[in-house]
Amino acid sequence: MNADEMAPEVRSILAAARDRGGGDGRVSVDPRSLADAFASAERDGRVPLIAEVKPTSPTTDGERRGDPVDLAREMVAGGAVALSVLTEPDHFGGSVETLERVRAVIDVPVLRKDFVLDEAALDVAEADVVLLIARFLGDDLEPMLAAARERGFQVLVETHTRAELERAVAAGAEFIGVNNRDLAELEVDLDTFETVAPAAPESVTLIAESGIHTIDDVRRMRTAGADALLVGSAIMDGDVEQNTHRLTHARD
Repeated sequence: MNADEMAPEVRSILAAARDRGGGDGRVSVDPRSLADAFASAERDGRVPLIAEVKPTSPTTDGERRGDPVDLAREMVAGGAVALSVLTEPDHFGGSVETLERVRAVIDVPVLRKDFVLDEAALDVAEADVVLLIARFLGDDLEPMLAAARERGFQVLVETHTRAELERAVAAGAEFIGVNNRDLAELEVDLDTFETVAPAAPESVTLIAESGIHTIDDVRRMRTAGADALLVGSAIMDGDVEQNTHRLTHARD
């Protein structure tokens, strides 16, 4: 994607990601299974949900206070089968320290949510799952996917269009997210998932991301083919445990 096509906030995020660099050494991860976590939720009659510890973002007002570990515990108590933890510090209030603290005390899979642009950035922190955004990696997606797996990571490849999804499938992605937020303009449209999802083969696990706030939204995404959901703001706004429970039990 041409930088001129991106919202200024996105250009700033990517510039900061490049400036942060990578870790001091190569990480090696023994991951908790995301597929098993999703299957466990289905057996229990819950909607498989990745709840996001999200202090702030360029698209939300204000900042959520509170110990991220306490918030993570509330999410799991509410039925989340995995967590997403932001490690982007400049625009999302995240940190590697928060990821490490959460993963140390929570026994569900933890996704590292960040803008990973090169192989060195994979070595910043251990996590069970790492996010790779197809739009920003371009032709580097396949080698980055391989590099992540060599370190033991499970990989969530984020897409926004059918072309990006097809590229993710061709690269060998097993977990594919469809972001309802257009990262060029930061606008959200749930029609995005409904448009993109039919292009996915049954062999991949599809995760709907962004813009999911209500029980009706959950049911809409599931009807459109979402195997799981990733939700941040709708959980962080208010009682975290109750909000998580409401969404994970949306099939009731």
